[in-house]
Amino acid sequence: MINIHEQYMFRCLELAAKGLGTVAPNPMVGAVLVHNNQIIGEGYHQQYGEHHAEVNCLNAVAANNKILIPESILYVSLEPCAHHGKTPPCANLIIEKGIKKVVVGCRDPFNEVNGKGIEKLLAAGIEVVEGVLETACKNINKRFFTFHQQQRPYIILKWAETANRKMATLGDERLLISNAITNQLVHRWRSEEAAILIGSNTALKDNPSLTNRHWIGKSPSRLLIDTSLKLPISLNLFSDGAPLIVYNFKKNAEIGAVQYKMIDSQKNVLLQIVEDAYNVGLQSIIVEGGAILLQSFIDASIWDEARIICNTKLTVPVGLDAPYLTNAEETNRFQILNDQIVELKKINNLIN
Repeated sequence: MINIHEQYMFRCLELAAKGLGTVAPNPMVGAVLVHNNQIIGEGYHQQYGEHHAEVNCLNAVAANNKILIPESILYVSLEPCAHHGKTPPCANLIIEKGIKKVVVGCRDPFNEVNGKGIEKLLAAGIEVVEGVLETACKNINKRFFTFHQQQRPYIILKWAETANRKMATLGDERLLISNAITNQLVHRWRSEEAAILIGSNTALKDNPSLTNRHWIGKSPSRLLIDTSLKLPISLNLFSDGAPLIVYNFKKNAEIGAVQYKMIDSQKNVLLQIVEDAYNVGLQSIIVEGGAILLQSFIDASIWDEARIICNTKLTVPVGLDAPYLTNAEETNRFQILNDQIVELKKINNLIN
């Protein structure tokens, strides 16, 4: 049975999800103001650097209901902030508005908050209820929690395979596996992540752009592993003018929109890339290939989620085997024409 607090927290989560792809590196947050079991205001964090959910929620209260704010309960999916960032502290606003009760989904793991917002509310005499739908509230911000608790980006592995689990042919020609509608979904996924990563073989064979062209929203930062700098600069990644980071063993340099970052050939390549991505503030990476790179992330257990597209009507007699995923639990499965999309998460993933 869903209790009344959970009912309104569900609504907070619905609102929060609307910020996916637009609020990072901030978390997605939804807020609902309830008076006598009636919602009189709701809002969510819509754009990085702009008003937080609590501000939008309180601003949405109709003029004739403003007088009800002090007697209302504020529901918010993540602990209100207590520090000055791009915007003033939301905890201060809640106190100023005279709200007497706040229901919080989960605490904010960011060091500048992490309990300080709740402490500020309690010190002002406000009743605080914590942990309502806590797991769901943490999961919606899995990128944010992973980044701040594990000091690394959230890693998503994505690939397309044939019905007999091949990712590519053994020749030079590109194997088109997924359909046009699924490709739109892939571009939506790109718009939701901070960065996208591929290896040199995929860059050479597929000549991708790795930008978001078939969905609204931003393009992710593009990351490429080319340790020996063997790739021709005529490829789309180098010639389209969009920013690109190339991890290599030879040089540090900036040439136009391309930034070359030298990594140590004697150390683990993946760990160095993940560490660098964390240091520059990239909260998530979607790894799109190739098979060797994907398998390397799996074998090193440096991943959080996998999305596999399988064309159930396509087979090739010989080809490059798709990665073999271990320690995985299916979370979703759906069909787009001939394409079956399976979403999985790593078992025992640590989000505290």
